[in-house]
Amino acid sequence: MRKKSPKNEDKRSRFKRLAQARTNRVLKTLKILGNCADKSRYEYIKEDVERVFSAVDRRLNKIKARFDLPTDKEEFKL
Repeated sequence: MRKKSPKNEDKRSRFKRLAQARTNRVLKTLKILGNCADKSRYEYIKEDVERVFSAVDRRLNKIKARFDLPTDKEEFKL
């Protein structure tokens, strides 16, 4: 069961709480993915590994781009 967030939690505190929990969950999942590198248990080729990390890199880059958006809106001019 998930913890309920305090109703009076400010945006910064909410971000820190959620980002920490979600980042730790991603790191744990990546560690588990790393278990697939065990050649005594799994068989894979270089292209398989490249496809896995290409997919991870693409998703990570998309997410990073969402954080890099400018905060001030620029006015369009011709």
